[in-house]
Amino acid sequence: MPSIASEPAIGQPHDFRYASNLEHLRDEMKWLDCLIRLKLLEQDVPTAPADRFKGLLLSKAEVEALVAEEPLHADEEVGSAPGSKRQAVINSLASLESLIENKKALSLEAEIYLALPHLCEVFKLTRFEARCLLICLAPEIDRKYDSLFAYLHDDITAKKPSIDLLLNLLCGTLDERLAARQAFDPRAPLLKYRLLQITENSFDGPATMLARSAKLDDRVVNFLLGVKQIDAQLDGMARLAGPEASAPSLPVDAGVREQIKDFIRSPFNRPEESSGGPVFFFSGPHGSGKRALAEAVCRDLGLRLLVADVSRMLDAQPSFDEMVWRLGREAALQGAGLCLGEFDALLADDSRRAGLNSLLEMMGAFSQVIFLLGNQNRNMPASFNQASVVHLDFPVPDDRERKRLWESHLRRHGLPTDNLEARALASSFKLTAGQIQAAVSFAQNLAQWRAPEDAQMTMKDLYAGCSAQADLRLGALARKIEPVFEWDDIVLPPDQLAQLSEICDQASSRHTVYADWGFGNKLALGRGVTVLFSGPPGTGKTMAAEVIANALRLNLYKIDLSQIVSKYIGETEKNLHQVFNGAQSSGAILFFDEADALFGKRSEVKDAHDRYANIEVAYLLQKMEEYDGIAILATNLRQNLDAAFARRMRFIIEFPFPDEEYRRRIWEGLFPIQAPLSLDVGDLDRLSREIGLAGGNLRNIALAAASYAAGENAAIQLSHILRAARREYQKLGRA
Repeated sequence: MPSIASEPAIGQPHDFRYASNLEHLRDEMKWLDCLIRLKLLEQDVPTAPADRFKGLLLSKAEVEALVAEEPLHADEEVGSAPGSKRQAVINSLASLESLIENKKALSLEAEIYLALPHLCEVFKLTRFEARCLLICLAPEIDRKYDSLFAYLHDDITAKKPSIDLLLNLLCGTLDERLAARQAFDPRAPLLKYRLLQITENSFDGPATMLARSAKLDDRVVNFLLGVKQIDAQLDGMARLAGPEASAPSLPVDAGVREQIKDFIRSPFNRPEESSGGPVFFFSGPHGSGKRALAEAVCRDLGLRLLVADVSRMLDAQPSFDEMVWRLGREAALQGAGLCLGEFDALLADDSRRAGLNSLLEMMGAFSQVIFLLGNQNRNMPASFNQASVVHLDFPVPDDRERKRLWESHLRRHGLPTDNLEARALASSFKLTAGQIQAAVSFAQNLAQWRAPEDAQMTMKDLYAGCSAQADLRLGALARKIEPVFEWDDIVLPPDQLAQLSEICDQASSRHTVYADWGFGNKLALGRGVTVLFSGPPGTGKTMAAEVIANALRLNLYKIDLSQIVSKYIGETEKNLHQVFNGAQSSGAILFFDEADALFGKRSEVKDAHDRYANIEVAYLLQKMEEYDGIAILATNLRQNLDAAFARRMRFIIEFPFPDEEYRRRIWEGLFPIQAPLSLDVGDLDRLSREIGLAGGNLRNIALAAASYAAGENAAIQLSHILRAARREYQKLGRA
């Protein structure tokens, strides 16, 4: 075995301390060599085989040479008395054991770290179990033990110690062997905590326990050899946060942080039957400071924190149960607290109840303190009540706090801390402190990309950063629309334009009304802006939604009603919940076009279908009241609207069919400046007089006329427009 550290002679005083963990392991390996020599002396084996079997069989002389203090010669084997030689080995074994125990005790007293004693203390291992780990560690340090174990097994292929060999080496009597078998029970520490892996060696069915081989888990090998890295199986799912990490600014009250630390230090925070540490469940959206608080608490207590992602563990191989125990074992090995993020993934449905039970068992067995992080305020399963879970809610900061956070970031980056800008950002986006920080970083990157030499952020960059942080999980239920229309593009009567402007004003003044003037304390629901657009097709309802989104610099999502409405009971409500909750933090404008199918009148209950249809309508009303953003409903048939909806609308805007004057104004804005127009197209009065269609239809005509002209490689002429108009009338079934 290669030299690891200088070794004191056996006769040295026992007050010598180990200089390192590896020096201690070297002495333990020397003790194991002495133990194997003793076992070899007790075996009766045949003489050396013929040379033609060299490499397949080992002679006793070759094996003894591997464990002797000095290599033995063939002629020395014959002259030694077996009894005296055996007694000399026994004496050496006892002397080594005494030396190791004394040096180990003095080393631990001097706070010199030794991995094997630490492992035994963490998992409450017996002396026999510790010796089993040592024997299984030997082949990981020196390949000579492969040959030694194969010789002791009398099987050149059996290079890993079997349970039978472990018992033979460490137990003197049959009673001791029978008692020691309990150490290999799946509920005993060696297997329960995944310290040992037991494998089958039989090709003709399951092997007996004695015939099975034992191998140290790779992470345990690394730990005993002083490697500090976490289990490779946890890569991508967990990371270790040290107590020396820099402290981030926390969006939580300092008193809460102190209260958590006092609770952890308290000896009365756990039931007597539970051996684990206290458990905290932090619920709140991403960026609300849950993980930062857990790290800060552990940093104050001088603890490391092992941070893991439950959702990734659920998709990992091997099973979730196995990953849970590996995670708990790692927390114990590192002496760290445990933080489980995305805990909602385990609470989503009852099919993962087994995973919850495994997690609960692990929590009671390992970590000093455990933090469970969820995005939603969910009730914990009844089984968790036995674990004394402390539940803390992390809400989104209110308007006033968000404004303060934005002002701080604007000031730090040299932007004007204008109240209007900070208020607009605070009221438009319900972001957490962490999301605001991420939005600013996103805006910085945009500015750097645009102008590397003068990377000055703009408000447009900040709005883009906020939109990027929005937790929109709408999937196939909605389609994002990039708004292109502005106030100059829309043609409506003055009163309708004024109402659109009032919608923008109400959305922009949310902070002043609800935060500064205190209206937020009077309203638990109904803080959003609900709008109804009604009118014939093509009269500008979708364009108006784009104008509002552009003016407020907000995302616009068009809801796909074919995906929302379901014939299956409960599915429509589930889809509506996903839409409104998914858009809550983003401030996005939700646009329900042609919403008659969803927002129709509630009917008299005649059968079960009527009852559930009315439940869907009532649920929609509830979600609209809870939504803090802008929800726009568009319908072609206002008379079909439920009266309860009309009462809950902040604005109801009628989009009239354009008369000749408004059609002329629409024609004026249809053709881009770059489009080549023939002189005969200039008679817009004639076009607006003779083509009596809505704005959407007129846009179709202009596009079709441009296509006709491009196909002829000519300018757009009146004949192209009239031809396109005929086609549009045909589509509408009109002459």
